[in-house]
Amino acid sequence: MKKSNLDERQEQKLLQIESKGCWLAFWGLLAAMVVQLVVYGFDMAYMAGEWIVFMILALYIAFACLKNGIWDRRLKANLKTNLVVSLVAALGLGVVNFFAVWGKYPDKPAGATAAGIISAICAFVVCFIIITIFAKSYRKKQAELEREDENS
Repeated sequence: MKKSNLDERQEQKLLQIESKGCWLAFWGLLAAMVVQLVVYGFDMAYMAGEWIVFMILALYIAFACLKNGIWDRRLKANLKTNLVVSLVAALGLGVVNFFAVWGKYPDKPAGATAAGIISAICAFVVCFIIITIFAKSYRKKQAELEREDENS
């Protein structure tokens, strides 16, 4: 490993800059995909590149955090958090899907409403299951790390 030209303060600042840049890219890609979804409807030709990069980034962050026993700075890995986060994701997807369908078929508000509700319910169930599995994996890794600390 090459020696760094940075002192400890500069290393910390660079880590903060890289972290903010990563999250800016993550949320920027999500916003770009939402805009494309609403403007063009669900057409992967318009958002395939963003979707691929977004998913690689999301999966990397999720699995790297789980591997290292990290959940979140503020949120706890519990049922309440899982429900709230799943609900927020579901509402977000439901609203976006409503507007995407309504934009394509403005004379069918009942269909757009149904599409929004159905997608929100599906998103809630899928998110809740995935977050619950991740929370269980996190707790298992945390227990493993604590045992390692006690043995050393």
